[in-house]
Amino acid sequence: MGFILRRFSFYLVAFLVAATINFLLPRAMPGDPVSVMFARAGAMMEPAALEALKATFGFVDGPIGAQFLTYVKSVFTWDLGTSVRYYPQQVADVLGRAIGWTLFLVGTSTIISFSLGSIVGIFAAWYRGGRMDSILSPLTLVMQAIPPVVVSLLALFLFGVSLEWLPIGYAYSPEITADYGWEHIKSIMLHAIMPVGTLAIVQIGGFLITMRNNMINLLGEDYITMAKAKGLSSNRVIFNYGARNAILPSVTALSMALGFVIGGSLITEVIFNYPGLGLTLYQGILARDYPLIQGQLLIMTITMLSFNFLADMLYVFLDPRLRTGGK
Repeated sequence: MGFILRRFSFYLVAFLVAATINFLLPRAMPGDPVSVMFARAGAMMEPAALEALKATFGFVDGPIGAQFLTYVKSVFTWDLGTSVRYYPQQVADVLGRAIGWTLFLVGTSTIISFSLGSIVGIFAAWYRGGRMDSILSPLTLVMQAIPPVVVSLLALFLFGVSLEWLPIGYAYSPEITADYGWEHIKSIMLHAIMPVGTLAIVQIGGFLITMRNNMINLLGEDYITMAKAKGLSSNRVIFNYGARNAILPSVTALSMALGFVIGGSLITEVIFNYPGLGLTLYQGILARDYPLIQGQLLIMTITMLSFNFLADMLYVFLDPRLRTGGK
């Protein structure tokens, strides 16, 4: 319990620091959202409407300290304000519609890449030097070095434009009624193949190499040698003795990947016009939508810290030494 309380206190402080940076970042950007809206309206909007717009969105002049206190209150009450880009919708409603698509997109790709990468990494380490290890390990290193934007553009051009096998944009076909019936679900799955696949390809190399290196370091331990000497089956030695301990660093890598589940798909969502939080953030930045940017970054912060805290709890479950104080 002491370990849990210490970690929780650390993440609470980290959240407050991140929330402060979240408040300062949008205000460091040149321009302001009201001026952007006013410029778009041109001669159709009277100059007197500028102050009314500022009052509507809460961008009133005042001490930075007073603005910060108002921001902190909005964070803990989850009153994120009105979106400039999607006026008159509330920021919470805009992000609420987009978050499900991002969780589905990046969450699915992360789970697929972690599962495949870890399993292949385990056997690559057990049969190190073999044909599978000699081919897959260098190949995944190359795949990991390729930027996600390159993989996404190549997949879009090859499978979407040239071969026309897969749809090139949005989350489902606009001709289909969004009732979550079979046709709707099938369209969602079809539209998700390319974005999910490209994100999984980029991530799988890191999980594979991490698990392979961890396993190789453990295979020389005395308890592995003893397990082999007892005549235990290879599968039992691999999974019960080796993989269970080797997976601990991979849990951290998984928590970090899931922590970026909200913001890590920005480029992919923009390329495939996928209606998730990444595309929403991009559109908010273009519109200088302070409330939307702050709400999005706040969700990213909470997600990152939550999954790191979850990783700490998994460490306690997987490693008995943490439950006994290292004794």
